[in-house]
Amino acid sequence: MTKTGIIIPDTAEEKPMIGKVMAIGPGKIDEDGDSIPMSVKIGDKILFTKYAPHELKVEEKKYLVIREDEILAIIE
Repeated sequence: MTKTGIIIPDTAEEKPMIGKVMAIGPGKIDEDGDSIPMSVKIGDKILFTKYAPHELKVEEKKYLVIREDEILAIIE
């Protein structure tokens, strides 16, 4: 229940998801034109919010595409 009395059920609570990094891009380019390498690598397990990734289907396989700054954590 919120301070104003609104009841939010547990089912409405956004729960983070876990995924495995299958591929990565080259990283970002900063304002000076320098490349910023990725902090994740292929095979890492990551934690992200349910609505952060974009769904992509390739040859009947479903992949989630997510920006690095939307990753909540790398699970070791």
